[in-house]
Amino acid sequence: MAKTVISVENISKMYRLGEIGTGSFYGDIKRWWANQRGLPDPFLKIGEMNHSDRSNEIIWALKNISFSIKQGEAVGIIGSNGAGKSTLLKILSRLTAPTEGVVRVTGGIASLLEVGTGFHPELTGRDNIFLNSAILGMDRRETERRFDEIVEFSGVEKFIDTPVKHYSSGMYIRLAFAVAAHLDPDIFIVDEVLAVGDRDFQEKSLEKMKSAANEGHTVVFVSHAMGMISSLCPRVILLDKGTVLFDGDVSDAIKRYYS
Repeated sequence: MAKTVISVENISKMYRLGEIGTGSFYGDIKRWWANQRGLPDPFLKIGEMNHSDRSNEIIWALKNISFSIKQGEAVGIIGSNGAGKSTLLKILSRLTAPTEGVVRVTGGIASLLEVGTGFHPELTGRDNIFLNSAILGMDRRETERRFDEIVEFSGVEKFIDTPVKHYSSGMYIRLAFAVAAHLDPDIFIVDEVLAVGDRDFQEKSLEKMKSAANEGHTVVFVSHAMGMISSLCPRVILLDKGTVLFDGDVSDAIKRYYS
């Protein structure tokens, strides 16, 4: 019987109104760093203030979420914008902690939650492969051994020695996914980023994740593309306003999503 590798017990995540995320992990870090240095919030609009009368208001991005995922499962997470999907993935990826509850994750995680996370725009694709691999836990010799395979999978061979600041968003995500996919992680966590790639790359990436699940790796996948969810995930968790509305068969989950 497969062991449980992700256990989520009654977790909730609260933000004060002034702490609501920017929509990306990179943006959240920039906001935090500006605050630490006493600088204005770089994401405030003209006319807004850093501290307002609403700063004591709180919002629960997640409320009393519980589920478990076993080794080798491919689980989809769906829901409308603001349902709590990205917050949940950040918690599972250990990028933020829940306000309440307990999360237990067993094994190494490769997270792909944002295009080009861990990439330096001034470095070439080649250099960023080694940089990103190190960030995700792969040693240099292992990266060298897998380098050609990573480049071939990404499809950016002609531009591998070009600084990635000149890459399109599609090239960014192909290279970032290729690095993460070749880590052989115990748990693979993927957000909406695959929507950036072209159809051929999406299909190749889905096949890679299917193979990973068949080989005993665990996949957690967030997408608004129900065709991709249906193709990859037999089980789906449907979130609504920060709570679990449904957890079960993919067909039933999608029906609930559209109902």
